[in-house]
Amino acid sequence: MYLKKLSLINFKNYVDVGISFSDRINCFVGNNGVGKTNLLDAIHYLSLAKSYFNSIDSQNIRHENEFAVIQGEFVRQEKIENVYCGIHRNKRKRLRRNKKEYDRISHHIGLFPLVMISPADSNLINECGDERRKFMNNVISQYDRGYLDCVIQYNHALNQRNILLKDLKPAGNFDRDLISAWNDQLIFFGDRIYQTRKAFIQKLVPVFRDYYKYISDSKEEVNLTYQSQLSESDMRELLDNSLKKDMILQYTTSGIHKDDLIMNLGQFPLKKTGSQGQQKTFLVALKLAQYDFIKKISNISPILLLDDVFDKFDSSRVEKIIKLVADNNFGQIFITDTNKSHLKSILSTINIDYFIYFISDDQKIIMTS
Repeated sequence: MYLKKLSLINFKNYVDVGISFSDRINCFVGNNGVGKTNLLDAIHYLSLAKSYFNSIDSQNIRHENEFAVIQGEFVRQEKIENVYCGIHRNKRKRLRRNKKEYDRISHHIGLFPLVMISPADSNLINECGDERRKFMNNVISQYDRGYLDCVIQYNHALNQRNILLKDLKPAGNFDRDLISAWNDQLIFFGDRIYQTRKAFIQKLVPVFRDYYKYISDSKEEVNLTYQSQLSESDMRELLDNSLKKDMILQYTTSGIHKDDLIMNLGQFPLKKTGSQGQQKTFLVALKLAQYDFIKKISNISPILLLDDVFDKFDSSRVEKIIKLVADNNFGQIFITDTNKSHLKSILSTINIDYFIYFISDDQKIIMTS
């Protein structure tokens, strides 16, 4: 599978642009701030129906415009697939595949799998568990639609239970039957989410460690551990035991919405002991393992987006990553960088097709040799 063409209207800093791509490696070069990352984000929209960086769709519309359009032509299983995403201020986002609009956008997820590696991934290390739960959800949803439905249903039940808990205090009464009904929903969907996440991490970790070892040439041990309250207790017991606390705090304190991923370098937290290079290597290895996992499950090579990945990496590590992803195990790749000559010198050492696009300060895109 690969993206053959991309066209944008009023998306972020682009007024009107259309580009055709190689089915292997495509590089966007130019100064900082010209919109290289925005092109990757547009591709992310076509695959996952949302921005990688900004969850508010209207903020991805070019200033002083009322709408933005992202369109792409994919080749998937030897067939042409056209995807349209329309964003309008104060209106519902519209997503169409081959001119047919989706009833539920979630039905699009997984058809055009994608993995993105970006400096923004540092949030996986530095921010709260919500970022790491999003990571698990993003990966699993691309190959397991039933899982995505479970997450949607679980979050709905969680929201309704929290509303009920907030309403209890001013009302001064307690509807145990209603609480029990929402508990049943959380238990049903939560157990399925837990079991799927657990199996996913067990399979991901060995692949992740292999990638880390290859990129770093290091003997240091890295680990990724799935942490969940359901590892020690079942969901019903958790909800029953925390009910009094939940009523006081007015929100649900137990469940899979508290899950986390523990990232360690050796025996110590990566966040505290890992150098900048070690943390970046950890994240790149994690995302490449994600790629490998999705490919094996779906039997489709995801599109790989590498956004400014080589910054702060030494030349040896950059060359290893390029040669790794240029292997036939990987499909179409998009790379952003500010240094064309450096990038070209690495690409010239591998026998593979690639396009380089120069993006000027006024957002003109020119294919260069």
